[in-house]
Amino acid sequence: MPGALDRGHEGDDDGAPLVVAAAIVDHLEAPRRLLAARRSAPKTLAGRWEFPGGKVEPGESHHDALHREIREELGVTIRIGSPVPGPLDGAWPVLRGYVMRIWLAEIEDGDPAPLLDHDEVRWLDAGQWHEVSWLEADVPIVDAVERLVR
Repeated sequence: MPGALDRGHEGDDDGAPLVVAAAIVDHLEAPRRLLAARRSAPKTLAGRWEFPGGKVEPGESHHDALHREIREELGVTIRIGSPVPGPLDGAWPVLRGYVMRIWLAEIEDGDPAPLLDHDEVRWLDAGQWHEVSWLEADVPIVDAVERLVR
């Protein structure tokens, strides 16, 4: 589903470093559960929950980066769904001046496991999505995902 949000470069239009992430749900068509990943590193973020993903490498498309990051971090393949549009021309502000683009996704193959930068993954049932200690930057994204899937 490449398009305007899959420009194939490592930064966003304003030059801010870009990360991509997935709001992994149990089913794209009728989501009831959301996957959260608990950070194990760096120390300042350890124990907080986030959406899995990571930095876009030079020359890599947003979707290619997202597929790579999810394979590396959780050991699964995903099907990418709709973007979760943020307030910065579709992106979300995150730590240290980065911006993040995030998409709904569902697992195509594999069982998610914390392989890289995480020590736990957890499926959260509808109505319980705020019961973990999300990174501050991810809290408004959880709200946006809830609005999208209603």
